[in-house]
Amino acid sequence: MRTLKITTVGNSAGIILPRDILERLRVSKGDELYLVEEPDGFKLTPYNKELIEQMDVAEDIMRDDRDVLKVLAR
Repeated sequence: MRTLKITTVGNSAGIILPRDILERLRVSKGDELYLVEEPDGFKLTPYNKELIEQMDVAEDIMRDDRDVLKVLAR
């Protein structure tokens, strides 16, 4: 467990993530992170779970309804 200090960033507040944490998250400056509220606290992740689930559904639809989508694309 680490303690991170909240600091001023312009007119906002932010935290500085140490380099080793950025490497473990596989992110760098400019990347987006998602803050997810969970029953026991918050989770910081580089992945949007809802988007991944939606993309899985979309891929299933595209696979199952390929012929219909080809007709609609015309």
